[in-house]
Amino acid sequence: MPLFRIRQAAELLGVSDDTVRRWADTGRLPTVADGSGRLAVDGEALARLTEELATAVPASTRRHRIVGESARNHFTGLVTKVVRDTVMAQVDIQAGPFRVVSLMSREAADDLNLQPGVLAVASVKSTNVVVEIPDA
Repeated sequence: MPLFRIRQAAELLGVSDDTVRRWADTGRLPTVADGSGRLAVDGEALARLTEELATAVPASTRRHRIVGESARNHFTGLVTKVVRDTVMAQVDIQAGPFRVVSLMSREAADDLNLQPGVLAVASVKSTNVVVEIPDA
């Protein structure tokens, strides 16, 4: 299972290093020692917390965080779920407050070794992209 340093976990969660440490101290986010003996977070536990945090923030609040720039179509996040059948796989990625769902071949998911807790980048190619700038 992948491990993430405190700083990496904080970046993926959109919070400060101190917040991650506080959550670790209170048991909200379990930690382990990495190969260097430094504090780290298990990828699967981090994926569960990203889902919890995303559902705790109302959609109306998330929508107003747009700052007037267009995304570059890359969403870095953690794989939270992989559902495989004999031919296809559904991969859920939690990228901050955004859930990105990808349908791909089972072979591709297996080749990428996708499982909950893996760091991944969802690259979106679309001919229809809506750009919004909300009221201040």
